[in-house]
Amino acid sequence: MAYSETRIVIGGLAHVPILIFIANFIKNKFGIKTEEKKDTVVKEEPVKIIELKNTVVKVGKAETLKELSNKLDNIEQKADEVYEKVKKKKKDKKKKKKNN
Repeated sequence: MAYSETRIVIGGLAHVPILIFIANFIKNKFGIKTEEKKDTVVKEEPVKIIELKNTVVKVGKAETLKELSNKLDNIEQKADEVYEKVKKKKKDKKKKKKNN
């Protein structure tokens, strides 16, 4: 017996609430129960400000800047070396491909 499209659509829509009920039942049965979240208030303590002499801070800053610039120079040199090595390897691969 053939059914019309309307009857098929209505039958499908009638089953949607049943499927939702089954899905919710399974979710509630096997799902993890969560506890209610309690709001907590954290009080911040005031930050103490310590003043130092300007010369001490400037000397410290200058030393750290020198150290950082030296480290950056070393990193740049290593990066250039690695770049050159990679460049040479690519050239060698191209030569091997041409020879084959």
